[in-house]
Amino acid sequence: MSIQLGLYFASLSLLTFGGLSPLIPEVQRYIVDTKGWLTPMDFMQLFAVAQAAPGPNVLIASLIGYRVAGFTGSLIALAALCLPAAALTWVVSGLWERLRNSPWRPLIQRALLPPLVGLIFAGGYVIATPHVGGLTLQAIEHQAFETVAQVAEIVQGRAPKGAVNPQHATRLAKMSSRSEA
Repeated sequence: MSIQLGLYFASLSLLTFGGLSPLIPEVQRYIVDTKGWLTPMDFMQLFAVAQAAPGPNVLIASLIGYRVAGFTGSLIALAALCLPAAALTWVVSGLWERLRNSPWRPLIQRALLPPLVGLIFAGGYVIATPHVGGLTLQAIEHQAFETVAQVAEIVQGRAPKGAVNPQHATRLAKMSSRSEA
């Protein structure tokens, strides 16, 4: 079990930007739904403890590892999450420094912001609604990206203030009620 946990967190470490928060829905799906190592309520409680504790938000990996495989699992999960990302960051930072004066650098930064915000919103939704079943991560991400894009247009002055469709706020609730029926 520790090996599975380590391989999973190592693969996640190469996908995340700005900590583990954007990938919380995927972690919850794998740990709770696929593997059944934790209940939704256990996962939510571990997430709350990790967020309340001082330090980096990757502490949830250590808490999940401890709950699943004891002290060894805690060390394996934390190392698997941190070491591959640290190595990748070291390599990419050299390239990023070479792009310092490139016109591509601000474009890349702006392009990464909406997906990151959408994933964080999706993570918040999954944590806040552990009782809601049947919603796929893709449906949640789609709604989050759509909402973030509309808000970005309003903030940038490209859309009138009434441009955000009020139905978007209730779309996830409707999708949930259809999936439970």
